[in-house]
Amino acid sequence: MLVFYISAASVAINPATTTTPSLQPPVSIISIAPITIPPVTLTPVSIPPVSIPIITPVSLDLHLPSPTCIQTITPDANGYVPPGSCNALYKFYPSFATAVIFSILFGAVTLLHIGQAAAHKKPFCWVIIMGGLWETGSFITRTLSTRAQQETGLALTSELLVLLAPLWINAFDYMVLGRMIHFFLPTHSLLGIGASTLALYFVCLDIVSFVIQLVGGAIGGTGAPPEQILKGVHIYMGGIGLQEFSIMVFLALAIKFHMRMRGMEGRGELVGTKKGRWRWLLFTLYPSLALISLRSFFRLIEFSAGTSSSNPLPYHEIYFYAFDAVPMLLALVTMNVVHPGRVLVGPGSELPRMRWRRTRVGKGREMGAGEYDDEKEFREDVVKGREMGVYDDEKEVREVVVMGRQMRAYEDEKEPLGSTV
Repeated sequence: MLVFYISAASVAINPATTTTPSLQPPVSIISIAPITIPPVTLTPVSIPPVSIPIITPVSLDLHLPSPTCIQTITPDANGYVPPGSCNALYKFYPSFATAVIFSILFGAVTLLHIGQAAAHKKPFCWVIIMGGLWETGSFITRTLSTRAQQETGLALTSELLVLLAPLWINAFDYMVLGRMIHFFLPTHSLLGIGASTLALYFVCLDIVSFVIQLVGGAIGGTGAPPEQILKGVHIYMGGIGLQEFSIMVFLALAIKFHMRMRGMEGRGELVGTKKGRWRWLLFTLYPSLALISLRSFFRLIEFSAGTSSSNPLPYHEIYFYAFDAVPMLLALVTMNVVHPGRVLVGPGSELPRMRWRRTRVGKGREMGAGEYDDEKEFREDVVKGREMGVYDDEKEVREVVVMGRQMRAYEDEKEPLGSTV
């Protein structure tokens, strides 16, 4: 209990000071009764403990791989550590001599392709040259990596280049067949699809496959954590699957083209330098596609079987050279032996640009760059020409139409097919 007393103090007078007696009335002492405040009881409040997690700052270090392990084994002079050890970039001891040999081989083949493209004046050959340059770059960086096996950048660069280089060679095969269809078939089309459009479709599929494989290879590249590697492998396998699907469809079209050419040859419709030459290039295209497919199946088997010791493919370098490096080298060499520039010679050997020009054919029909949309349209013009008595047979009208197309325009409205507009 608290008790407060309030009182008034009396006024003291200083004895040393003489003052006049105050006329004010005397001050009286005021007393106030004590005030009683009842006691207050505070209920204790219990605050549960709060745990604050430790925040790890984001690392801005760009070095690969991320420090997820501690090096306990001293690398040898070339930086090699056994598979499964910290920063083990290879599951085998990479061969320096073999990497040097394949760097030289791919470099020589690529230089030959550059010379052949210049000699035959075939600008589209830059695509296969890019494939050769990427293969060469891959084995040059691999050569350096065998002497610096703790440098993740070298190993990752080599791996990405060798994984993606075949897509350039594959795209080149698509472009070659498109030009063969345009050069040899009077309709400039196959199954109702123009040669330019057909080549564009497959090149676009190849680009999509390229991007998917690039993403997968970058995510699951050398030095990445196991979970990230698995994710990257799955993405990369999806890209390879799309690439192989495109190759199978393309192969079916190549066989269809083969049958058309045999029929034309049997009817005597191939004359001059075109007779027989189509086989050279087509029979070069088949092995090139087979070699690319062999390499794709090898990669699918290698990645799908995992990285455990039960899968010997990742643990022996000989498999990589036998089923990846050698097939790609041979695919490049086959195009050296029978270069497209030796077969696709003269007017019509290049695909027209993807633009539309107006040409008067038949009854003033608007055509794209002098090219028919499909074989049905071509035959309709042949019938119209025969009905007018302009051409004696289909062979003659084919020759005239081909000559007109090669000129990209007709001199007057009477050519070809007896236009009466």
